[in-house]
Amino acid sequence: MIWKRHGRNGIVNRNSVVAEQNPVGWRFDNTYAQLPDVFFAPAKPVTVSSPRVVILNHRLAEELGLELNSISQEAAAALFAGQDLPSGSRPIAQAYAGHQFGNFTMLGDGRAILLGEHRSRSGQLVDIQLKGAGQTSYSRRGDGRAALGPMLREYIISEAMFALGIPTTRSLAVVTTGEPVYRETKLPGAILTRVAASHIRVGTFEYTAATQNETNLRILADYTIHRHYPELANSPSRYSDFLRAVVDRQAALIAQWLLVGFIHGVMNTDNMAISGESIDYGPCAFMNAYLPETVFSSIDRSGRYAYGNQPAIAQWNLTRFAETLIPLIAPEQEQAIAIATEILNEYPALFEQYRLAGMRTKLGLQNAETGDLELAQSLLRWMQKVGADFTKTFRDLSETALPIGDRYEDPDFQEWQSQWQHRLSRENRSNDVARAAMRGVNPAIIPRNHRVEEALAAVQDHNDLSVLQQLLAALASPYESRPDFERYQEAPSDDGGYRTFCGT
Repeated sequence: MIWKRHGRNGIVNRNSVVAEQNPVGWRFDNTYAQLPDVFFAPAKPVTVSSPRVVILNHRLAEELGLELNSISQEAAAALFAGQDLPSGSRPIAQAYAGHQFGNFTMLGDGRAILLGEHRSRSGQLVDIQLKGAGQTSYSRRGDGRAALGPMLREYIISEAMFALGIPTTRSLAVVTTGEPVYRETKLPGAILTRVAASHIRVGTFEYTAATQNETNLRILADYTIHRHYPELANSPSRYSDFLRAVVDRQAALIAQWLLVGFIHGVMNTDNMAISGESIDYGPCAFMNAYLPETVFSSIDRSGRYAYGNQPAIAQWNLTRFAETLIPLIAPEQEQAIAIATEILNEYPALFEQYRLAGMRTKLGLQNAETGDLELAQSLLRWMQKVGADFTKTFRDLSETALPIGDRYEDPDFQEWQSQWQHRLSRENRSNDVARAAMRGVNPAIIPRNHRVEEALAAVQDHNDLSVLQQLLAALASPYESRPDFERYQEAPSDDGGYRTFCGT
């Protein structure tokens, strides 16, 4: 991008202007804002009284090629509260729709503003979005604001997911606004800066399809293919290939969720990113005792988005996505539906393939044998029967010796362990090598619900950031067992009544 400034003496030196106006190092290339304006509306972050930095993600900033140390805390607060917009940004709110708990609604960014797309150090284009930055054209009756607790929760969980190796949006900063927001009670207001491969969702395609403008639908599809699946751009069957690629990425993603016990909590179609990243950490949490029906979300009263329902819900969402592409897949509707149906029917086998492959690695298995699925399922059945902790059980199996405990004396477990040991004996490596590999995929540390709440309470109630910082340090190395992080490995005695909230 070329910077020019005309003044009394003509054009000022380009490099000096960049340094003066852009000390952080932003490199915006706002391609989404070049699409037809049906896809977005101009937006402006709300003015807030006294922004203050709560946390900055210097590690992520460095990966993005940003120099946050080059500006003061006050300047950083103004930047990430949307008070001092970075050079080259073009703030917009994106339009999208969504099936929320199965019901279709026209939506849009009601409390999020996309500043633009930044070109990272590696050349990747990423969205920079302010969440909680005030009302937009799509806010309806909402205030467009966010509370500190949910924004910090998203920061914690998204960074934990990244450290676990799961595709995810990330969090660059959280700032308070100095102004309250009102939910059930009065809460401190905050703004989160979210970084994503993009914010294009299944709901973005649903919105476009609902307008019944095939030209715009094709523009959106071509743009998304070019941005996220460029290898398909010149394919004569690129739209069906596009669908197949999205199905594959989602099958892999949901399998990864289940392999670490993650429960998204609100898998509406507007929360499924076409890029294949996990997005929107509202009422999410990690399962402790292995129970497929586990639900933590306060708004999921029927268990629609329970842990064990997530694979089927993903396919339901992908079906809604496929429906939007029907006009593009083939000239004749009947033919297009047949092609899309065939692709959607591949999802269950793809998901099971990814989950079984992940289960093999969690159990220290390199080679594939026909009995591996039953071996994994029988362990899960035992865990469900005794209420064993999901994360701790797999981590215990990774250690040289199991800890002493009544559960591991259970005859059903003893029988399973014997079968597992016999299966391991057929691998071309020692048990020590296998267990070392297992420790690289079975986390010792996850964001335990009680530890997350402990950190949030310390910040909100006592303005104490040390608990949050210690938790984030532990979550950054989830596969390490360190004495100083031992408390983060402990499961709560009981979290059966634990509930999470979306924060809107």
